[in-house]
Amino acid sequence: QVQLVESGGGLVQAGGSLRLSCAASGSIFSINSRGWYRQAPGKQREFVARIIESGSTNYLDSVKGRFTISRDNTKNTVYLQMNSLKTEDTAVYYCNIIKGGLIYWGQGTQVTVSS
Repeated sequence: QVQLVESGGGLVQAGGSLRLSCAASGSIFSINSRGWYRQAPGKQREFVARIIESGSTNYLDSVKGRFTISRDNTKNTVYLQMNSLKTEDTAVYYCNIIKGGLIYWGQGTQVTVSS
């Protein structure tokens, strides 16, 4: 089992920045990838960014150049640095881990960007 706890969400003005953290505990070996998704009200959950174990990263087109995913293996934590935030980035952000064909999710953290 893997447990994930997100933090770092909050209210920020458009153009501002936030850094989300996702701390993992439990059976955190042989992880294939770590990622961030988001879900806005009335919309489906969508992929935002991921980092695979080689260190390669992928991003949603609309966040490229503004968001950066990174990890600190010594802390078992993955981060999402979000800069130049837009109102359309408002959502609940979830981190996940893919391990052995299973997907583990955190509880989510709210990000609200005001105009």
